[in-house]
Amino acid sequence: MIKEKKSLKVSKSPSRRKFFKTAAATGVAAVALSAPAVAKERVEASMVATWPRDFPGLGTGAQRLAQRLSDMSDGRIQVTYYAANERVKAFDSFDEVASGNSQMYHGADYYWVKKHPAFGYFTAVPFGFTYAEMNAWLKFAGGQELWDELTDDFGTQSFAAGNTGVQMGGWFNKKIRSANDFKGLKMRMPGLGGQVLGKLGGSPISLPGGQIYENLVSGAIDATEWVGPWNDEAMKFQEAAKYYYYPGMHEPGSTLACGVNKSWFTSLSKSDQLIIKTACDWADTTTMAEYNAKNGAALARLVNESGVKLEKFNDKVYDAFAKGAAEVFDEVQQHSALAKKVHAAFVKGRKEIGAWTNLSDGPYVAQRNRALGV
Repeated sequence: MIKEKKSLKVSKSPSRRKFFKTAAATGVAAVALSAPAVAKERVEASMVATWPRDFPGLGTGAQRLAQRLSDMSDGRIQVTYYAANERVKAFDSFDEVASGNSQMYHGADYYWVKKHPAFGYFTAVPFGFTYAEMNAWLKFAGGQELWDELTDDFGTQSFAAGNTGVQMGGWFNKKIRSANDFKGLKMRMPGLGGQVLGKLGGSPISLPGGQIYENLVSGAIDATEWVGPWNDEAMKFQEAAKYYYYPGMHEPGSTLACGVNKSWFTSLSKSDQLIIKTACDWADTTTMAEYNAKNGAALARLVNESGVKLEKFNDKVYDAFAKGAAEVFDEVQQHSALAKKVHAAFVKGRKEIGAWTNLSDGPYVAQRNRALGV
Protein backbone atom coordinates (compact mmCIF):
# COMPACT_ATOMS: atom_id res chain seq x y z
CA MET A 1 0.00 0.00 0.00
CA ILE A 2 1.39 3.19 -1.04
CA LYS A 3 1.05 5.95 1.53
CA GLU A 4 0.24 9.37 0.32
CA LYS A 5 3.01 11.85 1.14
CA LYS A 6 2.05 14.80 3.22
CA SER A 7 2.65 18.05 1.49
CA LEU A 8 5.32 20.11 3.11
CA LYS A 9 4.51 23.74 4.05
CA VAL A 10 7.30 25.89 2.81
CA SER A 11 7.69 29.36 4.34
CA LYS A 12 8.75 32.08 1.94
CA SER A 13 11.95 33.98 2.67
CA PRO A 14 11.57 37.76 2.94
CA SER A 15 12.41 39.86 -0.07
CA ARG A 16 15.74 41.67 -0.17
CA ARG A 17 14.00 45.05 -0.10
CA LYS A 18 12.00 44.14 2.99
CA PHE A 19 15.07 42.66 4.65
CA PHE A 20 17.18 45.80 4.20
CA LYS A 21 14.30 48.06 5.17
CA THR A 22 13.77 46.12 8.37
CA ALA A 23 17.49 46.01 9.12
CA ALA A 24 17.87 49.72 8.54
CA ALA A 25 14.95 50.53 10.82
CA THR A 26 16.33 48.25 13.48
CA GLY A 27 19.78 49.84 13.17
CA VAL A 28 18.43 53.37 13.45
CA ALA A 29 16.41 52.39 16.48
CA ALA A 30 19.45 50.78 18.06
CA VAL A 31 21.54 53.90 17.48
CA ALA A 32 18.79 56.11 18.81
CA LEU A 33 18.58 54.00 21.96
CA SER A 34 22.31 53.71 22.53
CA ALA A 35 23.49 57.26 21.68
CA PRO A 36 22.88 60.01 24.23
CA ALA A 37 21.00 63.12 23.14
CA VAL A 38 23.47 65.84 22.14
CA ALA A 39 22.54 69.44 22.84
CA LYS A 40 25.00 72.28 22.56
CA GLU A 41 25.41 74.21 25.78
CA ARG A 42 24.32 77.79 26.16
CA VAL A 43 27.23 80.25 25.91
CA GLU A 44 27.09 83.45 27.95
CA ALA A 45 29.65 86.21 27.57
CA SER A 46 30.19 89.83 28.51
CA MET A 47 31.39 92.34 25.91
CA VAL A 48 32.93 95.61 27.15
CA ALA A 49 33.42 98.43 24.67
CA THR A 50 35.47 101.59 24.38
CA TRP A 51 32.53 103.46 22.82
CA PRO A 52 29.57 105.36 24.28
CA ARG A 53 26.28 103.49 24.09
CA ASP A 54 24.37 104.01 20.84
CA PHE A 55 27.17 106.13 19.38
CA PRO A 56 26.71 106.07 15.57
CA GLY A 57 28.82 103.49 13.78
CA LEU A 58 31.22 102.65 16.58
CA GLY A 59 28.82 101.96 19.44
CA THR A 60 25.93 100.80 17.31
CA GLY A 61 28.27 98.58 15.29
CA ALA A 62 29.52 96.87 18.45
CA GLN A 63 25.96 96.43 19.69
CA ARG A 64 24.96 94.91 16.35
CA LEU A 65 27.82 92.44 16.63
CA ALA A 66 26.65 91.31 20.06
CA GLN A 67 23.12 90.82 18.71
CA ARG A 68 24.40 89.07 15.59
CA LEU A 69 26.08 86.39 17.69
CA SER A 70 22.73 85.61 19.27
CA ASP A 71 20.93 85.59 15.91
CA MET A 72 23.48 83.30 14.26
CA SER A 73 23.21 80.76 17.09
CA ASP A 74 19.39 80.85 17.45
CA GLY A 75 19.80 82.53 20.81
CA ARG A 76 22.19 79.94 22.25
CA ILE A 77 25.09 82.43 22.39
CA GLN A 78 24.08 85.34 24.59
CA VAL A 79 26.35 88.39 24.81
CA THR A 80 25.67 91.06 27.41
CA TYR A 81 26.96 94.35 26.03
CA TYR A 82 28.49 97.05 28.21
CA ALA A 83 29.33 100.43 26.70
CA ALA A 84 32.24 102.53 27.99
CA ASN A 85 31.99 103.24 31.74
CA GLU A 86 29.05 100.88 32.25
CA ARG A 87 31.21 98.04 33.56
CA VAL A 88 34.76 99.36 33.20
CA LYS A 89 36.29 102.55 31.86
CA ALA A 90 36.83 102.70 28.11
CA PHE A 91 40.59 102.16 28.22
CA ASP A 92 40.30 99.38 30.82
CA SER A 93 38.52 97.12 28.34
CA PHE A 94 41.65 95.24 27.29
CA ASP A 95 42.72 94.39 30.85
CA GLU A 96 39.16 93.37 31.69
CA VAL A 97 39.23 90.74 28.95
CA ALA A 98 42.86 89.69 29.38
CA SER A 99 42.12 88.96 33.04
CA GLY A 100 39.08 86.87 32.14
CA ASN A 101 36.61 89.07 34.03
CA SER A 102 34.87 89.64 30.69
CA GLN A 103 35.12 87.49 27.61
CA MET A 104 35.09 90.04 24.77
CA TYR A 105 35.83 93.67 24.04
CA HIS A 106 35.12 95.94 21.10
CA GLY A 107 37.53 98.76 20.48
CA ALA A 108 40.58 99.83 18.48
CA ASP A 109 43.75 97.91 19.26
CA TYR A 110 45.98 100.95 18.80
CA TYR A 111 44.67 102.05 22.19
CA TRP A 112 47.06 99.45 23.63
CA VAL A 113 50.33 100.72 22.07
CA LYS A 114 51.76 101.38 25.54
CA LYS A 115 51.52 97.64 26.13
CA HIS A 116 53.28 96.97 22.83
CA PRO A 117 53.79 99.43 19.94
CA ALA A 118 52.99 96.72 17.37
CA PHE A 119 49.31 96.98 18.36
CA GLY A 120 49.15 100.15 16.29
CA TYR A 121 49.66 98.27 13.04
CA PHE A 122 46.43 96.33 13.51
CA THR A 123 44.22 99.42 13.72
CA ALA A 124 46.00 102.04 11.65
CA VAL A 125 49.44 103.59 11.46
CA PRO A 126 50.61 106.76 9.72
CA PHE A 127 50.82 106.27 5.95
CA GLY A 128 49.36 102.81 6.40
CA PHE A 129 46.76 100.62 4.74
CA THR A 130 43.36 101.64 3.40
CA TYR A 131 40.40 99.44 4.33
CA ALA A 132 40.74 97.20 1.26
CA GLU A 133 44.50 96.92 1.71
CA MET A 134 44.19 96.06 5.40
CA ASN A 135 41.74 93.25 4.66
CA ALA A 136 44.08 91.88 2.01
CA TRP A 137 47.02 92.00 4.43
CA LEU A 138 45.16 90.39 7.32
CA LYS A 139 43.52 87.62 5.31
CA PHE A 140 46.07 86.72 2.65
CA ALA A 141 49.45 88.28 3.45
CA GLY A 142 50.17 87.05 6.98
CA GLY A 143 48.73 89.96 8.95
CA GLN A 144 46.30 87.92 11.07
CA GLU A 145 49.02 85.44 12.00
CA LEU A 146 51.20 88.29 13.26
CA TRP A 147 48.25 89.76 15.16
CA ASP A 148 47.74 86.35 16.80
CA GLU A 149 51.42 86.19 17.73
CA LEU A 150 51.23 89.62 19.34
CA THR A 151 48.04 89.03 21.33
CA ASP A 152 49.09 85.56 22.46
CA ASP A 153 51.51 87.13 24.95
CA PHE A 154 48.55 88.83 26.62
CA GLY A 155 46.16 85.87 26.63
CA THR A 156 43.83 87.46 24.07
CA GLN A 157 43.02 87.16 20.39
CA SER A 158 41.67 89.85 18.08
CA PHE A 159 39.58 89.82 14.92
CA ALA A 160 38.73 92.67 12.54
CA ALA A 161 35.17 93.73 13.38
CA GLY A 162 34.62 97.09 11.71
CA ASN A 163 36.36 99.90 9.85
CA THR A 164 35.89 103.63 9.49
CA GLY A 165 37.89 104.13 6.28
CA VAL A 166 40.21 107.06 5.60
CA GLN A 167 39.80 109.48 8.47
CA MET A 168 39.80 113.25 8.39
CA GLY A 169 42.88 115.17 9.49
CA GLY A 170 41.19 116.94 12.36
CA TRP A 171 39.47 120.03 13.75
CA PHE A 172 41.45 123.23 14.35
CA ASN A 173 40.77 126.80 15.37
CA LYS A 174 43.52 128.12 13.13
CA LYS A 175 44.80 127.36 9.66
CA ILE A 176 47.62 124.84 9.35
CA ARG A 177 50.03 126.23 6.78
CA SER A 178 53.26 124.53 7.85
CA ALA A 179 54.65 122.02 10.33
CA ASN A 180 55.49 124.92 12.64
CA ASP A 181 51.78 125.38 13.31
CA PHE A 182 51.83 122.14 15.29
CA LYS A 183 54.42 123.36 17.77
CA GLY A 184 52.90 123.53 21.24
CA LEU A 185 49.53 122.38 19.91
CA LYS A 186 47.62 120.17 22.33
CA MET A 187 45.77 117.76 20.08
CA ARG A 188 43.79 114.63 20.78
CA MET A 189 45.41 111.92 18.66
CA PRO A 190 46.13 108.39 19.96
CA GLY A 191 48.37 105.65 18.59
CA LEU A 192 51.46 106.11 16.48
CA GLY A 193 49.82 109.08 14.74
CA GLY A 194 49.97 110.94 18.02
CA GLN A 195 53.68 110.17 18.26
CA VAL A 196 54.17 111.71 14.80
CA LEU A 197 52.44 114.84 16.08
CA GLY A 198 54.96 114.87 18.92
CA LYS A 199 57.84 114.81 16.41
CA LEU A 200 56.43 118.03 14.96
CA GLY A 201 56.49 119.69 18.37
CA GLY A 202 52.86 119.06 19.28
CA SER A 203 51.46 117.54 22.45
CA PRO A 204 49.44 114.41 21.61
CA ILE A 205 46.69 113.60 24.09
CA SER A 206 44.75 110.34 24.20
CA LEU A 207 41.12 110.72 25.23
CA PRO A 208 38.17 108.35 24.85
CA GLY A 209 35.44 109.62 22.55
CA GLY A 210 33.05 110.64 25.30
CA GLN A 211 35.53 113.16 26.74
CA ILE A 212 36.69 114.95 23.59
CA TYR A 213 33.96 117.58 23.16
CA GLU A 214 34.14 118.94 26.69
CA ASN A 215 37.93 119.22 26.52
CA LEU A 216 37.79 120.97 23.15
CA VAL A 217 35.14 123.44 24.29
CA SER A 218 36.95 124.22 27.55
CA GLY A 219 40.29 124.75 25.80
CA ALA A 220 41.97 121.86 27.59
CA ILE A 221 42.92 120.72 24.08
CA ASP A 222 43.48 122.98 21.06
CA ALA A 223 42.51 120.52 18.33
CA THR A 224 41.24 117.01 17.81
CA GLU A 225 40.80 114.28 15.30
CA TRP A 226 38.08 111.70 15.71
CA VAL A 227 36.77 109.81 12.70
CA GLY A 228 34.97 111.52 9.84
CA PRO A 229 31.96 113.72 9.02
CA TRP A 230 29.20 111.36 10.19
CA ASN A 231 30.74 110.76 13.62
CA ASP A 232 32.26 114.22 14.01
CA GLU A 233 28.91 115.90 13.35
CA ALA A 234 27.31 113.71 16.03
CA MET A 235 30.04 114.84 18.45
CA LYS A 236 29.19 118.48 17.62
CA PHE A 237 32.81 119.44 17.00
CA GLN A 238 31.51 122.07 14.57
CA GLU A 239 30.43 124.06 17.64
CA ALA A 240 33.99 124.21 18.96
CA ALA A 241 36.20 124.50 15.84
CA LYS A 242 35.68 125.69 12.28
CA TYR A 243 38.64 124.44 10.27
CA TYR A 244 38.19 120.84 9.17
CA TYR A 245 41.29 119.33 7.54
CA TYR A 246 41.78 116.32 5.26
CA PRO A 247 43.15 113.77 4.57
CA GLY A 248 44.34 112.29 7.84
CA MET A 249 47.79 110.73 7.58
CA HIS A 250 47.34 108.98 10.90
CA GLU A 251 44.43 106.62 10.17
CA PRO A 252 43.90 105.72 6.51
CA GLY A 253 41.74 102.70 7.25
CA SER A 254 41.04 102.25 10.94
CA THR A 255 40.28 98.64 11.81
CA LEU A 256 38.03 98.08 14.81
CA ALA A 257 38.69 94.94 16.81
CA CYS A 258 36.71 92.34 18.65
CA GLY A 259 39.14 90.99 21.22
CA VAL A 260 38.42 87.76 23.08
CA ASN A 261 39.93 86.06 26.08
CA LYS A 262 41.90 83.29 24.41
CA SER A 263 41.39 80.64 27.11
CA TRP A 264 37.64 81.20 26.95
CA PHE A 265 37.59 81.30 23.14
CA THR A 266 39.57 78.08 22.68
CA SER A 267 37.34 76.31 25.21
CA LEU A 268 34.39 76.76 22.84
CA SER A 269 33.48 74.25 20.18
CA LYS A 270 35.00 74.72 16.73
CA SER A 271 31.59 75.66 15.37
CA ASP A 272 31.09 78.34 18.03
CA GLN A 273 34.54 79.75 17.31
CA LEU A 274 33.59 79.90 13.63
CA ILE A 275 30.32 81.68 14.47
CA ILE A 276 32.27 84.39 16.32
CA LYS A 277 34.80 84.80 13.50
CA THR A 278 32.06 84.94 10.87
CA ALA A 279 30.08 87.50 12.86
CA CYS A 280 33.21 89.65 13.11
CA ASP A 281 33.68 89.47 9.33
CA TRP A 282 30.08 90.58 8.90
CA ALA A 283 30.57 93.47 11.32
CA ASP A 284 33.72 94.52 9.48
CA THR A 285 32.08 94.90 6.08
CA THR A 286 28.76 96.24 7.40
CA THR A 287 30.34 99.00 9.47
CA MET A 288 32.54 100.16 6.59
CA ALA A 289 29.54 100.23 4.26
CA GLU A 290 27.60 102.35 6.73
CA TYR A 291 30.40 104.91 7.01
CA ASN A 292 30.74 105.14 3.24
CA ALA A 293 26.99 105.63 2.91
CA LYS A 294 26.66 108.38 5.53
CA ASN A 295 29.86 110.43 5.48
CA GLY A 296 29.04 112.37 2.29
CA ALA A 297 25.69 113.73 3.45
CA ALA A 298 27.12 114.63 6.86
CA LEU A 299 29.99 116.55 5.25
CA ALA A 300 27.54 118.53 3.13
CA ARG A 301 25.60 119.52 6.25
CA LEU A 302 28.75 120.55 8.10
CA VAL A 303 29.88 122.80 5.26
CA ASN A 304 26.53 124.15 4.00
CA GLU A 305 24.58 124.41 7.25
CA SER A 306 27.19 124.80 9.99
CA GLY A 307 29.66 126.96 8.10
CA VAL A 308 32.61 124.62 8.58
CA LYS A 309 35.62 125.50 6.43
CA LEU A 310 36.97 122.44 4.64
CA GLU A 311 40.75 122.62 4.20
CA LYS A 312 43.37 120.31 2.71
CA PHE A 313 46.82 119.77 4.23
CA ASN A 314 49.39 121.11 1.78
CA ASP A 315 52.31 119.06 0.49
CA LYS A 316 54.82 120.67 2.86
CA VAL A 317 52.76 119.65 5.87
CA TYR A 318 52.32 116.13 4.52
CA ASP A 319 56.06 115.84 3.87
CA ALA A 320 56.68 116.85 7.48
CA PHE A 321 54.23 114.15 8.57
CA ALA A 322 56.18 111.61 6.52
CA LYS A 323 59.49 112.63 8.12
CA GLY A 324 58.00 112.38 11.59
CA ALA A 325 56.47 108.99 10.78
CA ALA A 326 59.86 107.63 9.68
CA GLU A 327 61.33 108.63 13.05
CA VAL A 328 58.47 106.98 14.93
CA PHE A 329 58.81 103.75 12.95
CA ASP A 330 62.54 103.65 13.71
CA GLU A 331 61.75 103.82 17.42
CA VAL A 332 59.01 101.21 17.17
CA GLN A 333 61.38 98.70 15.59
CA GLN A 334 63.85 99.15 18.42
CA HIS A 335 61.25 98.00 20.93
CA SER A 336 61.50 94.28 20.25
CA ALA A 337 62.10 91.59 17.67
CA LEU A 338 58.35 91.19 17.23
CA ALA A 339 57.86 94.91 16.60
CA LYS A 340 60.56 94.79 13.94
CA LYS A 341 58.97 91.70 12.39
CA VAL A 342 55.53 93.30 12.24
CA HIS A 343 56.90 96.50 10.74
CA ALA A 344 58.80 94.60 8.04
CA ALA A 345 55.65 92.67 7.11
CA PHE A 346 53.67 95.92 7.03
CA VAL A 347 56.19 97.62 4.71
CA LYS A 348 56.24 94.60 2.41
CA GLY A 349 52.43 94.50 2.30
CA ARG A 350 52.13 98.23 1.69
CA LYS A 351 54.51 97.97 -1.25
CA GLU A 352 53.00 94.89 -2.89
CA ILE A 353 49.30 95.46 -2.14
CA GLY A 354 49.66 99.21 -2.58
CA ALA A 355 51.10 98.74 -6.06
CA TRP A 356 47.74 97.41 -7.19
CA THR A 357 45.81 100.15 -5.38
CA ASN A 358 47.97 102.65 -7.20
CA LEU A 359 46.77 101.29 -10.56
CA SER A 360 43.18 100.48 -9.64
CA ASP A 361 41.00 102.38 -7.18
CA GLY A 362 42.88 105.68 -7.02
CA PRO A 363 43.32 106.41 -10.75
CA TYR A 364 39.84 105.14 -11.61
CA VAL A 365 38.06 107.33 -9.07
CA ALA A 366 40.13 110.36 -10.09
CA GLN A 367 39.35 109.88 -13.79
CA ARG A 368 35.69 109.06 -13.18
CA ASN A 369 35.18 112.20 -11.15
CA ARG A 370 37.14 114.34 -13.60
CA ALA A 371 35.22 113.10 -16.63
CA LEU A 372 31.82 113.45 -14.95
CA GLY A 373 32.56 116.57 -12.99
CA VAL A 374 31.81 114.89 -9.69
